[in-house]
Amino acid sequence: MAGKVLSLLPPLLLAAAGLAGLLLLYVPTRDVRELPALKYGIVLDAGSSHTSMFIYKWPADKENDTGIVGQHSSCDVRGGGISSYADSPSRAGQSLVECLDQALQEVPEERHVSTPLYLGATAGMRLLKSPSRWPAQLRIQPVRSTFGSTASTTGSTRTASSAMAVTRSSGGCWLVRCRCPTTPAHLHYCALLEGGGTHGFHPCWPRGYSTHVLLQDVYESPCTAAQRPQAFNNSTRVSLSGTSDPALCRGLIMGLFNFSSCRFSRCSFSGIFQPPVAGNFIAFSAFFYTMDFLRTVMGLPVATWPQLEAAVVTVCNQTWSELQARAPGERARLPDHCAGAMFVQQLLSRGYGFHERAFGAVTFQKKAGDAAVGWALGYMLNLTNLIPAEPPALRKGTDFGAWVVLVLLFAAMLLAAFVLLLRQARSADSSGAI
Repeated sequence: MAGKVLSLLPPLLLAAAGLAGLLLLYVPTRDVRELPALKYGIVLDAGSSHTSMFIYKWPADKENDTGIVGQHSSCDVRGGGISSYADSPSRAGQSLVECLDQALQEVPEERHVSTPLYLGATAGMRLLKSPSRWPAQLRIQPVRSTFGSTASTTGSTRTASSAMAVTRSSGGCWLVRCRCPTTPAHLHYCALLEGGGTHGFHPCWPRGYSTHVLLQDVYESPCTAAQRPQAFNNSTRVSLSGTSDPALCRGLIMGLFNFSSCRFSRCSFSGIFQPPVAGNFIAFSAFFYTMDFLRTVMGLPVATWPQLEAAVVTVCNQTWSELQARAPGERARLPDHCAGAMFVQQLLSRGYGFHERAFGAVTFQKKAGDAAVGWALGYMLNLTNLIPAEPPALRKGTDFGAWVVLVLLFAAMLLAAFVLLLRQARSADSSGAI
């Protein structure tokens, strides 16, 4: 008898398994949305003094057709700014290889082809003679063969992108940039015209510092284009020396602003409308680095408006040897800290109206959350509107109650099989004892 039961056990188990399978076909299911995959985008912020690469990511299905963009990582490109490669554009592309290799490692391989790469080189491009040729020359072959596309941007998108970045990161307000930037080339060319002749004096540069520039380059600066004479010797080299004069430097900086024309009820400068200063503001990019230099390198307090004014005068009174002693590792940028600090002070006070009371509402930040505050984040956020969303991935799922029933059913099958095996074993033992 036991042999008959044992012989029937396999088909019984198979029948039970088949019955369970049939039951599964009739269990109600529903579509369960899986976690969305991630898309990636790369922005190269190629400024006049240095280049940074930012890798961003967002859920591929997007929300309201706009990606919820977050910063994945960043990389600082070694070497100078994009304008330093004016005579050899191919070297500018080569300088990006190290950071692009990082992007290859951090962006999943299956996303390489669909990852867009954008070049933003507004400030650096303005210092070049033929900037229109550069975006194509920067698209080195590894970039073209690896990432999906490349594109470039100009200054018209930069301010709006900065606003979007700050709003996305912290919900705060934002500070715009001056149309005539405070790059070293622009400021010292303006100073040169004040001196005249083949030797000029730069009141914003420290005493003991000097350099030589071509007169042709002087008049290609946006700050000096209006003063360009009809005829001059392009090859003339001019010596420019620092004098450490805060008062003259302030006057030079103020020459960059135009407060005389305003078609509206009130303006900031250059005829641009500005409402009254109210609320909280975030100052980033050059604002942050300038204040950080005054605080950390110079050791000066800048929490209040009088403290900032005093700090600017102090740094503009420094000699070249004194500055080098304070920051020996920043020799390339040291001559321009006085001009930068003076520009920030005058832009905040005369340009935007952040005086004593309103100045307390301004915070100087490099990051908001886990993302660097700047135009690149807002630019990538806006460009996700042009990148198609991926349809959500779905899988079949069962309700929890049905899942519990199936678990109990399979458990009962296993228990029944165990009981049958146990009875078979006992029957065999009894037969052996007889």
